Amino acid sequence: MKKYKAVIYDIDGTVLNTLNMNMYPLLKIIKEELNEDWTFEQILKFAAYPGMKVMEELHIQDKEKTYARWVQYVNEYEEGATLYEGFEQVFPQMEAAGMIQAVVSAKTKAQYDIDMGQKGLDRYMKAAILAEDTSKHKPDPEPLLACIARLNLSPDEVIYIGDARSDELASKNAHIDFGYAKWGNVAKEDMADAAFVFEKPSDLLQLLD
Repeated sequence: MKKYKAVIYDIDGTVLNTLNMNMYPLLKIIKEELNEDWTFEQILKFAAYPGMKVMEELHIQDKEKTYARWVQYVNEYEEGATLYEGFEQVFPQMEAAGMIQAVVSAKTKAQYDIDMGQKGLDRYMKAAILAEDTSKHKPDPEPLLACIARLNLSPDEVIYIGDARSDELASKNAHIDFGYAKWGNVAKEDMADAAFVFEKPSDLLQLLD
């Protein structure tokens, strides 16, 4: 298998299962703002969207204020974000093998601190490019390019692991190999440009072979 110097991860739907904690509060927002009752299945299409894009798609009047309330509901959601099974082995084994690890995510820094920092997972990451770090977001390549610049690596030395079409497009636009985290994609899309398809998190350890 191809040798990389770094593995860059998306977070939502890749490292952390955040589907319930993001989507159930969104149902609440839709009811409050639009007075409409949507099903869980109907909102799944928004799972991979950046937060403000969801507000735009729903034609919310006060986008900033409503988004802030959605974030509040997400943070109050009891179940919280859960680590996908397998990463408790993947992170330390990658580190022990000398593989650099980093994250590129549309999460805000505050969310990152809650979801990754409080679980102690941030200690494995040499860099974290988050919502506030770039003016453009996936599928634009800017966040990935910012990450490899921070790691002082070139595009051919890294692989980006993600679950969404926007992750695949961002990788393609940055000329970085893409690894499809199939376990996190609720739409079960085909990712034609993926260099690798990983069925479960532990499969990522194949990158060390």
